[in-house]
Parts: sequence; structure tokens; C-alpha cells
Amino acid sequence: MSWFKRKTKGITTTTEEKKDTPKGLWYKSPTGKVVDTEELEKNFYVSPEDGYHVRIGSKEYFEILFDDNKFKELDANLDSKDPLKFEDTKKYPERLKAAQKKTNLKDAVRCAVGKSKGKDLVIACMDFAFIGGSMGSVVGEKIARAADYALKNKLPLMVISKSGGARMMEAALSLMQLAKTSVKLAQLAEARLPYISLCTDPTTGGTTASFAMLGDINISEPGALIGFAGPRIVRDTTGKELPEGFQTSEFLLEHGFLDFITLRRDLKNNVNKYIDLILNEPLRA
Repeated sequence: MSWFKRKTKGITTTTEEKKDTPKGLWYKSPTGKVVDTEELEKNFYVSPEDGYHVRIGSKEYFEILFDDNKFKELDANLDSKDPLKFEDTKKYPERLKAAQKKTNLKDAVRCAVGKSKGKDLVIACMDFAFIGGSMGSVVGEKIARAADYALKNKLPLMVISKSGGARMMEAALSLMQLAKTSVKLAQLAEARLPYISLCTDPTTGGTTASFAMLGDINISEPGALIGFAGPRIVRDTTGKELPEGFQTSEFLLEHGFLDFITLRRDLKNNVNKYIDLILNEPLRA
């Protein structure tokens, strides 16, 4: 006689009663390394197994860069309109609402001012989770306003780029943001106020063609994809095989497009060191 006998056929456990492992308890990096998410967070969202820098958003960057995570958000309620009445598989306003609900963000960039190592710093940080970090009118306007705030208050500006490029749903209006942001950065330069550009994974398209490459210091995180068009497009257009590591931050550093690559754990110290050097001020400890 069997020691166990099922009384009823089939599985009777309801979904609510199942004891599954909670989602997000572990993170698997692209190299196959598995890391506890709490350990990942404590390590600045970098896999301690292989040094892979996990994609993060404005919330996490603000936590890393602002002292005690204290800051004032600028133009928080600015959101996109639909002047072109654009529609693909769904209407643009519907896509915006879906992205806002999914990410709890108004658009693909957040701007804030706060203390970083004891001194005020203006930061504009892009979020890839919002329609691929695409650059629309709101992104350009918020970065321009962040630059205006820095100009008015004589503060340094930092932009953290993480973008798939211009937002197709805004067509030419999106492309106009390249010129708008570039003009504002030129005004910062005339006022001798530092502008630090951090390129993270990925930084592509019109973002790369404008503010992402106009910093007094252009820096990046290890292994970030940075370029105008993606590797596949470049390969198909040129008809040639690309060099190993093409469009990685390491490749760009070697060829003079970047000044430095910084580990995320050193980001706060390095950014403020660069600002002090540009302003010819004593380095903060």
C-alpha cells in the first residue's frame, strides 16, 4: 500500500494561496550572474559578481548624488501635449497616459536642485522607462529650464542621459530640442558655469547629437552603449564589420569622445571633483 494517496484529482491550491518567491528578490545580469536585490542596492545597483552597472532611473541617481537624498524638484508637473495629433497603434495621449501610469513619471526627464557634498547642484536625469527615454518637447523644455535655473542662481549643471533618441510622436518638434538645449548650454559656458554630462546605457540618437556630448567634462559609466545610430544600422549602412566593442564607453574613451569613465560608487565624488577643478576651487574631501 502506498504511503501517500491523493484524495482528489487535480491541483486545488488557489492563486492567492501559492507561496511563490516574490518577484524582484534576485537579479540576473546579462553575463548570467545572480545577485540578491538588497545586495545590489547597497552596491549602488552594480553587480558585485561582475561589475555590471544595472540600468537605473532618476530616483536612484538622485539617491546617489544628493546629500541625504534631499532635493527640490523643478517643473515637476510639466507634461506633453499632442499638437500633431499623432497616432500609430494607439493615439499619442493614450501612450503618454499609459507610460505615466506604468512609471509614475510625468515624462522622460526629472530635474532637481539640492546639496551634493555640501554645495548646490542642478541635475536633469533622464528615465529610459518612460517611452525609451525619448526626447520630446517636455524633455527639451525641462533641461532648458534647469539650465536657466543654474544661470539665475550661478550653479553648476549636470545632465544624466539615458535615451533612445528623439521622440517620433513629436516629429520635428522633438528635433527642435537639440538646438534649444544646445543654446542654453552655450549660455552656461559664457557665464563660466560648469556643465557635467554623464552618458549612461544607452545614450543614442538626438540626445547624443546635442546635450550629451557638450559637457565641459563628458563622462560615462562602464559598458554603456553610446552612439547616434545603433550598431546594426551602422553596419547595414557602411556594409562593414564593426570593431570589437564599437560604441561602448570604453571604445569612445579610447577614441577621444569621452574624458573619463567612472564607477557608480565613485560618481558623487568624481562629479564634484570635476566641478571644483573647473571652478578652480579647493577640492572637497
